[in-house]
Amino acid sequence: MTDVCAPYELPRAGQLVEHEIEVKRSRFIARIGRVQSEEQARAFIAAAREDYPDARHHCSAYIYRVDGAQPVERSSDDGEPAGTAGTPMLETLRGSGLCDVAAVVTRYFGGTKLGTGGLVSAYSTSISEALENVPRVMRKPRRVGVVDLPHADAGRVEGELRAAGIEVLGVEYGAVARYTLAFDPAHLPRVRERIAAATRGSAELADPAGPTYTWVED
Repeated sequence: MTDVCAPYELPRAGQLVEHEIEVKRSRFIARIGRVQSEEQARAFIAAAREDYPDARHHCSAYIYRVDGAQPVERSSDDGEPAGTAGTPMLETLRGSGLCDVAAVVTRYFGGTKLGTGGLVSAYSTSISEALENVPRVMRKPRRVGVVDLPHADAGRVEGELRAAGIEVLGVEYGAVARYTLAFDPAHLPRVRERIAAATRGSAELADPAGPTYTWVED
């Protein structure tokens, strides 16, 4: 199972990196970007096919995270000899430490066969060199909880929570002011202590739907 609280690196949103190498007159055009679902991964591969419709091969590999489960990993040789393209591409992505990432290498055949070792080297190299140009961000989890505060104390307590580095995601006003908070999961005991101190023990953090998380990127 994947640790839901583990931060990880991924490509910056909206950034598409392309890098081309030539090996014995064959062109290998690597394309790398962010994907976070099977649908996005397939669309990413389809876009490469549309951009280079006359190419012989569009080999691919991708990894994306699924909460509470192992990451999804897929690869395709797209007509190249088995194990010479998709698998080495996937292994290179794994070695990068990135998740939520997809890669496509489009090949234009140059007339000279490269052999099994040559293909593995070409596809791996095209991805590893492209990865050097991929802008990365760190995705970090935030634990989400709620606390109910009397209206008379809400402003003061909110100020103390914000000063302690606890993010206020929203407030609902009813019989009480219900604050939705987000914070580093490792700080859960400290957050509870802060709430208890700020309210003199009259309020506590709650998880109405069980432990839930959101994510931030920096």
